[in-house]
Amino acid sequence: MEKVAKRSICRHTDGSFEYVEDIVAHEKKVRISVNGNETLSLYCTPHMIRELVVGLMMTEGIIRGGWCADRMTLDYSEEEIFVDIPAEGEVSKEGRIITSGCVGGITFDRKMETEPIKDGFRITGEEMRGIFKDFQSRSELYKLTGCIHSAALSDGVNILCFAEDIGRHNAVDKVIGYALLENIPFSGKIMLASGRISSEISYKCSRWSIPVLVTRTAPTNRALEIADKRGVTVVGFMRGSRFNVYTHPERIV
Repeated sequence: MEKVAKRSICRHTDGSFEYVEDIVAHEKKVRISVNGNETLSLYCTPHMIRELVVGLMMTEGIIRGGWCADRMTLDYSEEEIFVDIPAEGEVSKEGRIITSGCVGGITFDRKMETEPIKDGFRITGEEMRGIFKDFQSRSELYKLTGCIHSAALSDGVNILCFAEDIGRHNAVDKVIGYALLENIPFSGKIMLASGRISSEISYKCSRWSIPVLVTRTAPTNRALEIADKRGVTVVGFMRGSRFNVYTHPERIV
């Protein structure tokens, strides 16, 4: 399914107007059902849908019991994408929260793990800047549309997975879902993100014990409280040769 569309717009430049063709991002509604019963819906960029659903459902623990991603069915229509997950367990939507994220992000108020992450991962500032530069250079949809977020998982040397979406949370869920489907361990990894780090993003990384979270913008206070408690290193304002380390700076050498 196409990620972008072409549209005729009226552009104003130096006091005059002209009609030009512009590129805008596609946005689709995804309806997620479990055993044929609709569970939740969200808007996203229509790409990496299987990874998005796996990342969201597994991180939030929405299905209590066994289910298999390989048996998931995806049905694409003109306006919506329908996903159905055959599952043995029950669906839990306790504590559903509409988050501060783009296009009505969804998260669930789950009990936070309290055991500190024990991960000896270390990285130099120079290495981190290099991998983040590589990350930003891959954001083709953002370059085309100007309205896309991106996320990636890295081992500090290579980018193992890259995802783009209209929603910050969706991009991170896609990366997590890809790693789960491909059996990529989260230990010794960095989550790279283009947008602000809110509590939901911080929770997603702490849920999977990802030791380092890096963004080009800023974190919120609640995000830092979660990261500090769980032992996640949060790096913000990664721009050029500068960056801020907000929690657990011992991993940056």
